[in-house]
Amino acid sequence: KNRRNDCAHFKENNIEYSEKDVTKDTEARQTMGEKSGQLGVPVIEVGEDVVVGFDKDKLSELLEVK
Repeated sequence: KNRRNDCAHFKENNIEYSEKDVTKDTEARQTMGEKSGQLGVPVIEVGEDVVVGFDKDKLSELLEVK
């Protein structure tokens, strides 16, 4: 999958987001592992929900966008 397409979904729907490079940011990597229980990327937090992988349908549901 192309990460640019994943980010485009957020931009198209005016969703603010931040990216963390877990290959360089050890604190972010540790936090990601604690929240998701694994080290696969991306890990996306929407409120209290954690989505592992770019699941457009699930994210759209959580963000209430199409």
